[in-house]
Amino acid sequence: MSALTRDEAQLRAQLLDVHRYTVELDLTTGAETFDSRTVVRFTARSAGDTFVELKPVELRAATLDGEPLDPESLDDGRLPLKNLSAGEHELRVDAAMRYSRTGEGMHRFTDPSDGETYVYTQMFMDDVQRVFAAFDQPDLKAVFEVCVKAPEGWTVLANGVTEQRADGRWQAAPTPLISTYLVAVAAGPWHSVRTEHRGLPFGIHCRRSLAPHLEADAEEILDVTRACFDRYHEKFEEPYPFDSYDQAFVPEFNAGAMENPGLVTFRDDFVYRSAVTDTERQTRAMVIAHEMAHMWFGDLVTLKWWDDIWLNESFAEYMGYQTTAEATRFTGPWTEFGVTRKAWGYDADQRPTTHPVAPEKVDDTASALLNFDGISYAKGASALRQLAAWLGEKDFLAGINTHFARHRFGNATLADFIDSLASATERDVPGWADSWLRTTGVDTLTPVTASAGSTCTLTVDRTGSRPHRLTAGLYDHDPADESRLVLRERLDLDVPQSAPQPIGKRPALLVLNDGDLTYAKVRFDAESFDTLRAGLSGLPDPLTRAVVWSALRDAVRDGELPPAAYLETARAHLPRETDLALVQGVLAFASGQIADQYLTPEDRPAALSTLTALCRDLLRRTEDGDHPGLRLIAVRHLISVAAHPDTIAAWLADGTVPGGPELDPELRWRILGRLAVLGATDEAAIAAELERDPSATGQEGAARCRAALPDPEAKRAAWEAMFAGDDLSNYLFTATAQGFWQPEQADLVREYVPRFYTDAVAVGARRGPAIAVAAGRWAFPAHAVDTENLRLGEACLQGTDPTPALRRTLADRLDDLARALRVRGEQDGPVAQTARTE
Repeated sequence: MSALTRDEAQLRAQLLDVHRYTVELDLTTGAETFDSRTVVRFTARSAGDTFVELKPVELRAATLDGEPLDPESLDDGRLPLKNLSAGEHELRVDAAMRYSRTGEGMHRFTDPSDGETYVYTQMFMDDVQRVFAAFDQPDLKAVFEVCVKAPEGWTVLANGVTEQRADGRWQAAPTPLISTYLVAVAAGPWHSVRTEHRGLPFGIHCRRSLAPHLEADAEEILDVTRACFDRYHEKFEEPYPFDSYDQAFVPEFNAGAMENPGLVTFRDDFVYRSAVTDTERQTRAMVIAHEMAHMWFGDLVTLKWWDDIWLNESFAEYMGYQTTAEATRFTGPWTEFGVTRKAWGYDADQRPTTHPVAPEKVDDTASALLNFDGISYAKGASALRQLAAWLGEKDFLAGINTHFARHRFGNATLADFIDSLASATERDVPGWADSWLRTTGVDTLTPVTASAGSTCTLTVDRTGSRPHRLTAGLYDHDPADESRLVLRERLDLDVPQSAPQPIGKRPALLVLNDGDLTYAKVRFDAESFDTLRAGLSGLPDPLTRAVVWSALRDAVRDGELPPAAYLETARAHLPRETDLALVQGVLAFASGQIADQYLTPEDRPAALSTLTALCRDLLRRTEDGDHPGLRLIAVRHLISVAAHPDTIAAWLADGTVPGGPELDPELRWRILGRLAVLGATDEAAIAAELERDPSATGQEGAARCRAALPDPEAKRAAWEAMFAGDDLSNYLFTATAQGFWQPEQADLVREYVPRFYTDAVAVGARRGPAIAVAAGRWAFPAHAVDTENLRLGEACLQGTDPTPALRRTLADRLDDLARALRVRGEQDGPVAQTARTE
């Protein structure tokens, strides 16, 4: 299908003013297709030609102003509208559309737990065309009236309040002016919890088999929703712009959530059916806050074209973390951001595929889809946090409220936003935007101290070009307890500095960017690093510890800190860590990147042994039952790094870890998956576990386990399921891919490494962007850290034509592979990449 280009969108926006869509969907026509009838009323400002987008199974009929259009003229998803006269027009389209199994368009899912079926839309970017005919670009906003015919017993949710009519029809209230990609429908026998807040209907919904789990958490979810709603009304002068607020937790959702006005859709993994940590609950709260922020950032005021996706995502990301911290019981979201989410931005910004937060030009929708990444989310949010610190919260919010007032229910650009901010401050906002939003790469900040008698001065050495407002934390040893560090003071600094900063007596530890208000890699001087090796866990503030752990992570990736030294530091300090996000983030990096990629196969067993010992220390610390979240993290990671099956097999047989916790479905599947990798289980045990847990999550667990079995036939069957057939849903494809490659099985799967590149290109072209990304991310042979795998991947990019989504994903994975080789010393060239500007 042709991607819509920026030039085409601009020409169409000059020609058309779209007023209203009337959409009728019939979901009672069978399991493969549904009927879609659309009436579009629009004005042509002058005579001309254009087109409407549609991707049907069958285009039955189309008329323009009562005159039939030739269905055969539909070409590559575009139906031409020729010889339009200036004035009012009415387009009618009647088509049969195909349900999706990949989370795109109208996704259909049958729950294996009870046989109930659910459908929901994901219209993002250009997938509205899979559901109904549309002029599909964000700046052609319109009113949408949606009517859905659904099977008996179903409930239909939409952007506005829905009302059940005769003959199984559900009519949604007309929307205000919104963009095509924000239209939403979710239909099925939902379990719903409904309430009201500030006179508006609120609801949360999930499939029936998850009802007990939603009920258990309903009050927490609704409390967070109400608290965020109230906090946004304190921040924003523009009231919530829609008639209701529903949150639907839907199956096999590709993203974390989607900000459809009045009907936010979430992946239903957020309805927890097994034990989770408080950090995971905090993440759910942050996602709720993120999506609610979109009601203003993205839905009320929408980007004009996809080069300004940061106006949506960076703001929602920043507001999500900030509002969670301000309005809910969860006080540590910025710590999780610093140790986990921000790393996503740093990693993306050091790859060849990096791009500015606000790129100058995005040529088409296929290119735009690639920019929903760590730059647009994590780096953009970091830039906005820095902007708020630089402007001050009062002026920052004043500029935002001016922006809403100027562009409500309209579209806006970066220039519009900068004008709104500039109206609230004397500072050079356009200059800040050029430095932060139009450049790429990560600055590096290093402290340099100079002694003069009994006092010191501090100078910050900057590699890069951006101005930074940050704090430097000065820490001394606690005289009463040398293992503890105490904050002497935090100094506010502007980098570049006008002069060295006096700091008094030389501190034991100097931490740049203490508080994590800017976006930059930080380094430590030699004395500070020696202090950290002995006293990291003695730092009083978890956000400071997050900055330190992030810096150590960057140093490993840049070849400045040996991976083994990071593991030694984790072994020494993680058993005393109190913040769950830090424990989870450090263990994830230590196991997933250091043990699995940065260390050679010969060194990996020692790393797993170190991580096992660390997890056992955490288990011993939590034997009193006072730290269930920490114990759960330790159990999960001990399972994942187990080099021998005996202990975890005994846990599975007993149904519990000695001292707790009892094994819930997630832990049972986790153990069985690791036993499969180690060759300590078989198909009969997997089938028995699936009979015990026949849920959708159980189906994914079984697929993951079967693909992980060290058996040639199991590997062949998994490969065929992923790449030869088109039956796997997006989630089952991912689960199979996650099980397939294992470092312990490198010899067994060696023949599949070259096959991956040809088969991934074919499946990406055949099944579309969602599967292409899943193939590139999860089915990539990341365990094969060798020059031959790198050569094969580079040849694939040069000699074949992967879809844009797959090309970008492969380029990123190959860059990670090259970095791992450099960390190992198996490839020439510097590991660290210097900051770049564009």
